[in-house]
Amino acid sequence: MKLDRRTVLAGIAGSTFAVATRAALAADEVGRIDALIARMTIEEKAGQMTCLADSFRPFNPPNPQAGIQDERRLAQEIRRGRVGCLFNGIGVAGARRAQEIAVNGTRLGIPLLFAGDVVHGLKTVFPVPLAEAASFDPALVQRTARAMAVEATAAGLHLTFAPMADVARDQRWGRVVEGSGEDVTLTALLSAARVRGFQGDDLRRDDSLLACPKHFAAYGAVAAGLEYGSVDISDETLRETHLPPFGSAFAAGALTTMAAFSEVNGVPATADRALLTGILRGEMGFRGFVFSDYTADEELVAHGYAEDERDAARLAVLAGVDMSMQSGLYVRYLPELVKSGAVPMATVDVAVRRILYVKAALGLFDNPWRSLDAEAERSRIATPAHRRLAREAGVRSIVLLQNDGVLPLDPARRHKIALIGPFAQDRDNLYGPWAFYGDPGQGIDVASGLRAAMVDPEDLRVVAGCGIHDAVEGGVAEAVKAARAADVVILAIGEAQDMSGEAQSRTTIEIPPVQQALADAVAATGKPVVVLLRHGRALAIHEGVANANAVLATWFLGSEAGHAIADVVFGKVDPSGKLPVSFPWESGQEPFYYDRKSTGRPVMGDGPTEYKARYATTDNSARYPFGHGLSYTRFALEKLRLSDTALRWDDQIAISARLTNTGERRGSEVVQLYIRDRVASRTRPVRELKRIERVTLGPGDSSTVRFTLSRSDLEFVGAGERRQAEPGLFDLWVGQSSTGGLHAQFTLYAAERPSGPKA
Repeated sequence: MKLDRRTVLAGIAGSTFAVATRAALAADEVGRIDALIARMTIEEKAGQMTCLADSFRPFNPPNPQAGIQDERRLAQEIRRGRVGCLFNGIGVAGARRAQEIAVNGTRLGIPLLFAGDVVHGLKTVFPVPLAEAASFDPALVQRTARAMAVEATAAGLHLTFAPMADVARDQRWGRVVEGSGEDVTLTALLSAARVRGFQGDDLRRDDSLLACPKHFAAYGAVAAGLEYGSVDISDETLRETHLPPFGSAFAAGALTTMAAFSEVNGVPATADRALLTGILRGEMGFRGFVFSDYTADEELVAHGYAEDERDAARLAVLAGVDMSMQSGLYVRYLPELVKSGAVPMATVDVAVRRILYVKAALGLFDNPWRSLDAEAERSRIATPAHRRLAREAGVRSIVLLQNDGVLPLDPARRHKIALIGPFAQDRDNLYGPWAFYGDPGQGIDVASGLRAAMVDPEDLRVVAGCGIHDAVEGGVAEAVKAARAADVVILAIGEAQDMSGEAQSRTTIEIPPVQQALADAVAATGKPVVVLLRHGRALAIHEGVANANAVLATWFLGSEAGHAIADVVFGKVDPSGKLPVSFPWESGQEPFYYDRKSTGRPVMGDGPTEYKARYATTDNSARYPFGHGLSYTRFALEKLRLSDTALRWDDQIAISARLTNTGERRGSEVVQLYIRDRVASRTRPVRELKRIERVTLGPGDSSTVRFTLSRSDLEFVGAGERRQAEPGLFDLWVGQSSTGGLHAQFTLYAAERPSGPKA
């Protein structure tokens, strides 16, 4: 039975049965679940609301080792009906052992839900989500998510704790790497694409992987980019910037979500009823179930919000957290809390019903062995097709930041190449964070990828020069010697994978000093230098890196990293990635993002800077702006046309521009449409992305790019926390990044369009 978008969003409002999955279930399934709940003890209900680390299978947690139980003890807990979900173990055999206990060894036989952090791949590792966001291509993102789902379900999983739908505007935050960057529109598009890819078009299929968008809400706004920190923002910013990507993910069919670790405006999200019930379920209409993050309910005590663990359990369940992860608080305290009257049984029943409806929607009651097939485990994981897709995604994720013509290298010509840097032939930092199921030995490093593409692999000389953080005796001298003997230097430098991800906030977002010194020494040789940046966030780059002949943002590209990089370096594929995050001039500019407000004293062009909104020590702009990315060919935009300069209240306006490949190579460009509301009752950003369109053209070819805008695209959150559009003048740009572009204006009218000239 399929879950369509309408069914998922509709819900049944105003009752304890209010979950949309009920509408997608047959009447007999609904009745079976209701009868099951009527038979359950409070202990068994609390068990269904408990998710614990999976000890039946290899467990590779990226979390503190809190409360991990061995298989024997965990089996006892399952037999007692005290577990509803296991997470972060993979492997069919172990899952079948656990499911056998749940289905045939317990009083009620309720199947377990198996979950895991499949964020950007299982055995086939795809580029980190931030890298894939650089493709600006929801179709590609959906394809890689589908491949991940095929592998994850073959390994015995039903649910992934992804996508991360947080808008991240401070590059000091380590978890920038896990999302889609700084823009609301791009994050919303890609979050929905990942949900569609994970889940497919039928949740009951063996290869459908339930999505869990996280972290609700505004986790990307933690103060100073500090992991687990506080969030203090206006309601308008919460609703306008941080909620829309979740709404997009829910509209795509996501039936679970995860509460944020952080507090929002003084209340930890895990205990925030206004957020998890009022906004999430009331305003947004979400009808699935909510996970806590790892021990986040227990952490309400450390927040200073709960008196003790019992109080923490009470606050979390009353707020709307349906499933507690790893703390065990619900099984320990809910029975007594219900008995004492501190938590109504009806509240518990609502949470259990949500969880069981989702299990039924996945088909687990009819087939508890779905996604537990040993033959699928042998045949669907790490396939050649998935490796080819990983290579394609890797290529599409690379962003050419600057190039004076040194790239691409001629693949038919012999080049003496000095590959220098700690990531030259490193395999331990290819995948990036949240790829702990992958085998590092199966990844393609940069040296291997380059050699495979070269006329004579012996022309490649590899020198580390230094470590990631530490000098190597004689390393810089050896690197300089290799550079002088080469025709071109390729410098592989940047961040280790453990410098990004959860709990990896940084006060400076720069190349480690020892690597910067290496880059400066190599640059001093005067040889052409191509920099391959490895990173999980935007970086502030300097001197020998910033002044290189070419700079490529290569992120953490996954299993096929080396081949993908070689494809771009040697021009087999034209680079077409665009930055999903702004690269600042200095770390101290953070948080920095393109759609900022003007202020009352903006710096205007080349005008005076005294007593203006600027830093005294650097330009108030980005080194590489959001949406920036070069190609090996050239594109020209011209002939911007609007169907009308007046947009009526219930009408649309059509926008078109002519894109021409004026270069000598086939290539792809992402055309971007931005707007600005010139005067409004709330100050508006200097630009807002509204549309993207990817166009591929041969040399000399042209294509007309078309967009439409309506009043809903002009809305913002105003007084009374309501979305509204206001009549007035709007700027519009169609361009190749968040700066520059073809410019036009139009006016939104509240009444009928007045007579006037058309564009």
